[in-house]
Amino acid sequence: MQVRVTSHRDPEPLALEAFERLGAFVMRLEEVPDAAELSVAIVGIEEMAHLNEQYRGISGPTDVLSFGCDEPCAAGSDEPITLGDVIISPEVAEKQAAELGTTAEAELNLLLVHGVLHLLGYEHDADEAAEAMQARERALLAAWSDQS
Repeated sequence: MQVRVTSHRDPEPLALEAFERLGAFVMRLEEVPDAAELSVAIVGIEEMAHLNEQYRGISGPTDVLSFGCDEPCAAGSDEPITLGDVIISPEVAEKQAAELGTTAEAELNLLLVHGVLHLLGYEHDADEAAEAMQARERALLAAWSDQS
């Protein structure tokens, strides 16, 4: 299981290793095959706004985007299976954290978990699905907090 985190911001003030550890933790608990690979990109607010407009047709930045790989995901027999890409905007996360009265770290963790769950098929387009996704997010974050 491999998690690759890249930053498109210079300099990057966040500890990217924390994203790697949390991403791998979520993948383990979700029983993703060991041969899987997850890509996480940390982007600035302008880049996130561009991606949101380009791929969702929505003006302005969002907090997290997930892009699953096209079928089939597997590469060669000795290469990892690509789970997909999660893109996070820390500036949007920090703003949301302030509005919600939580920490930026907690919000960033939630966004990563949320993005990975989307790659694994979770959705929130209906109330029941949203409740299931939010319950799983809470369970994963509680488990992460317990082991940290």
